[in-house]
Amino acid sequence: MPDQLLTTAEVAEILRVHPKHVYRLLKRGLPARRVGAEWRFSREDVLAWSGGGTAEARTGAPAPAAQGAVDAAPALVAANGDVAVLSLLALAAAEGPPLLGFVQADMAEAADLLRRRAVLAAGAHAGGFPSHVGDDRVARIHLVTREIGLVHPPGRPVTLEELPRRRLASRPGSAGVRRHLDEALRARKLDPARAHRKALLLRSHLEVALAVAAGRADVGLCSRAWGERAGLAFLPIATEPYGLIVKARDLGDARVVRLCEVAQGRAFRADAGAVPGYDVEGAGDIRYDA
Repeated sequence: MPDQLLTTAEVAEILRVHPKHVYRLLKRGLPARRVGAEWRFSREDVLAWSGGGTAEARTGAPAPAAQGAVDAAPALVAANGDVAVLSLLALAAAEGPPLLGFVQADMAEAADLLRRRAVLAAGAHAGGFPSHVGDDRVARIHLVTREIGLVHPPGRPVTLEELPRRRLASRPGSAGVRRHLDEALRARKLDPARAHRKALLLRSHLEVALAVAAGRADVGLCSRAWGERAGLAFLPIATEPYGLIVKARDLGDARVVRLCEVAQGRAFRADAGAVPGYDVEGAGDIRYDA
């Protein structure tokens, strides 16, 4: 039996996205072919590209156009206070009623809150882009590519080799950005455990930057964006993509659609693009991770 060719509207139902998101997904590699003036999609290709789709997609049953009030996730985003997220929420609120509330959480905590449907979106970055949370397919809204490194007072440079002798403000081992520092230390044949033996372990980039700015630590691990805001010098270690993950079935939710529109807008790109350590190329793109 030949593979079934789908219309744009049918693909939107299978992936549980807003129809206009299908055209954005085309730019991200969604397989398609031209039939006259319209796009047509192979059902098998769509499911393979999206990682299998939702349970409804796999069985062939159409997805509902909108979530019922009982199933709707709260209007909350769980993240680690990244400057890009704060900018996104502020700009969304400036254009209308506040869009989402903010819950402080590291990447693992945020993903668990998303799995339990306690939040609508969760912050995530390289190394923590899941394909699923629980049984739900996840989509990622890209925001920025950001620089991660060590912040320190201006005029007091630091090297990785010096960390065991310095007062270090760092992050717990469960924090995604900690991986960058540990890998950089190992690359120089240094022991991450020794560097962190007396480290002050804090919950967020902001707390790390403030600890260094207040003199409670000599050096700290955080994003360049927060370091610059605290007036600190910066030693780069890595760059990584950062964004929000949502359940794919929520991509048609009006709040998620508005989030994407704000992220794709000129105001966000200008605001976040002016922050040192951020690259806003592709902001608002929807991506499916393997």
